[in-house]
Amino acid sequence: MIPARYAQVLFAFLLSIFMSFIITFVATIRTIGPESAFIPTWFGTWLSAWIVAFPTVMIVAPVTRRLVAKLVKTD
Repeated sequence: MIPARYAQVLFAFLLSIFMSFIITFVATIRTIGPESAFIPTWFGTWLSAWIVAFPTVMIVAPVTRRLVAKLVKTD
């Protein structure tokens, strides 16, 4: 198992993979359709997107958590 101190990095890593995977799938299928070049084109697009998504999630997630904490009413 991974030590708990790496939870935020693991969260960002997995979230960025899943989100970039889904978003690039939708964008690629809408752009080129389900043709024979779809998989290699999608993979290249996903990899480029993930390279940007991972550090973005690392920066944006803590900011978003703080913003949500300020916007949510606690009892």
